[in-house]
Amino acid sequence: MRDKRLEAYAFYKSLPMPHTTEDDVWRRTVDIRTQDYWRRTRRHLSGFALEKYHPNVATNGDALREALPHDSEETAGVLVQADGQLQHASLSAELEKKGVYFADLHTALKERSELLRSYFMSRAVTLETTLKSGNIALHNKFDALHGAFWQGGYVLHVPKGLSVEVPLRVRISMSEAQQADLSHTLIIAEEGSQVVILEDNLSTDETTSGLHSGAVEIFAGQNANVTYVQLQRWNRHVWDFASHRAMVGRDAQLCWVTAAFGGRLSKVNQAVVLEGAGCTAQMLGLAFPDARQHLDVSTAQEHISPHTSSDLLYRTVLKDRAQTAWGGNIYVYPSANHTDAYQKNDNLLLSERAHADTLPGLEIQAHEVRCTHGATAGKIDAEQVFYLMSRGVPYAQAEKLIVDGFFEPVMERIPLESVREELRTSITNKLS
Repeated sequence: MRDKRLEAYAFYKSLPMPHTTEDDVWRRTVDIRTQDYWRRTRRHLSGFALEKYHPNVATNGDALREALPHDSEETAGVLVQADGQLQHASLSAELEKKGVYFADLHTALKERSELLRSYFMSRAVTLETTLKSGNIALHNKFDALHGAFWQGGYVLHVPKGLSVEVPLRVRISMSEAQQADLSHTLIIAEEGSQVVILEDNLSTDETTSGLHSGAVEIFAGQNANVTYVQLQRWNRHVWDFASHRAMVGRDAQLCWVTAAFGGRLSKVNQAVVLEGAGCTAQMLGLAFPDARQHLDVSTAQEHISPHTSSDLLYRTVLKDRAQTAWGGNIYVYPSANHTDAYQKNDNLLLSERAHADTLPGLEIQAHEVRCTHGATAGKIDAEQVFYLMSRGVPYAQAEKLIVDGFFEPVMERIPLESVREELRTSITNKLS
């Protein structure tokens, strides 16, 4: 682990902060369009100063713990982290007996060091030198920062052939001023296993500034079935940088849902690597930035093996002067014939000054594939509003009904009703 940290730290020191428009991955975050289409400003990252933030401040997680469900029929395990420190961790006795391991990352480093040696911040097992997602700790300066100084996070390991019928829940929070959250998520589902994990990232104080520099790694073994739902609800003063990657094995299934509501600025890189023949992946996202929030998401669907399929659907509603940038790429490697891949990004603008950039892309090196993409951006259909208002529905309620319907294709795939209700509440708060 020390070697991994030192390698990441050396890379961190060698890089400047993103500051030019030459890097296509960062140029829509570093250089943002203003209301005047042809003028540009660098106000977003120019307000960021890393030295303002510090990790690991002790806090009291009792109130947060009480807010989590404890019903064994709804939650099989709970892990709570507040301001970088573990507050509570529990797992049902039945799952523990069957070999499920669910613990904070620092505990796992002592108890399951060989497991972490094989998976934690690992390079891709196959095609290491050509894989687009590469080493998750060495993408950019913020990923290297995380790789060198990570603290907190958790490990979930589901052994071969075990099906976890009830979801597990994680809550990671920040409350202290100038707090840095550097937590790392590691999910390992072995051959033939099944699991649902619901992770909530949130600020408990709406006024304190913070930094999140995190990472997510998911490994779905042969014929495994993994559903991972992440809710991002930082306040409007948090800088959010993260890289996420999933490795999907032969005949495995992954359903990955992300919901982003918070953050002053969010820059997220998300990649799914379909490395086993016959595997499938769904990448589903919903976001609702408002005020002056800026959200920049780069996604990659990397098809290495033949007969693989991926489906990406990201839906975003923008309000006030919010700005989003989504860039998605489908990569099909030479050996990945009979790939079926799709990506779609839809944006609904609720104000004149909201702005959405969307850039789908394809890079195909195989001959027999089916790869398509699409993107839309526009205002609410006036005819829909007229139809609802002509039947006595006030404008605000009509707008909410249309927004709810816009998000529904993503909502209906979230496995737990309580999580769907939390999302609906967040959407209602945004609209109000």
